[in-house]
Amino acid sequence: MTRVVVVDDESLFREGMAALVDAADDLDVVGTAANGRLGVEAVIARRPDVVLMDMQMPVMNGIEATQEIRRVAPEVAVVILTNFQYDEYVVPALRAGAAGYLLKDSTVSEVQRGIRAAAEGDAMLSPAVTRRLLDSLGPAMTTRQAEARARVGELSERERAVVGLLATGLSNAEIARALYMAEPTVKTHLTHAMVKLGVTNRTQAAILGHDAGLPDEGAG
Repeated sequence: MTRVVVVDDESLFREGMAALVDAADDLDVVGTAANGRLGVEAVIARRPDVVLMDMQMPVMNGIEATQEIRRVAPEVAVVILTNFQYDEYVVPALRAGAAGYLLKDSTVSEVQRGIRAAAEGDAMLSPAVTRRLLDSLGPAMTTRQAEARARVGELSERERAVVGLLATGLSNAEIARALYMAEPTVKTHLTHAMVKLGVTNRTQAAILGHDAGLPDEGAG
């Protein structure tokens, strides 16, 4: 059973989402909260597997709450809910450690599938959304690019290839086909790469790979 906490300052949306999530046989909403600070407290008290986190809230916003949750409970996956695909808060939230995001107009089944994926440590962004999101980052600033390149310099050739393809928005299965390796091998390389890069999820690894220019290396 996957334990979930829903954090949103709009009571109607919060309670409605909680009911929809809880309707799944394998999902259990163990708490709700009306702002980020209360969300952090709910995580500490309830120890869920996944948090569905709104962005714009009073007291503590979604980015701040995500950072705090990743600090006090790094095993908990945070999934951002936003009204806008290119919300200016989404990228900072991903850099803060969120596993990804869902749009608030997602279907019930998409939200439920997203929670399951996050609980399993998988990406919350579909390949198409990942590509669009990474494109929205624009050219990396010189300092950030240099830091990213230094960090990916620790990767082996295969780990570098995996992260490069991840940064283009490919799933593990698609990466496996592209590199002619088994999907469990891709997962192993990615796990090792994440440890070396000092990131906690595949979305952060993808952004770091993007900043370092790994997709361009693959294209070349």
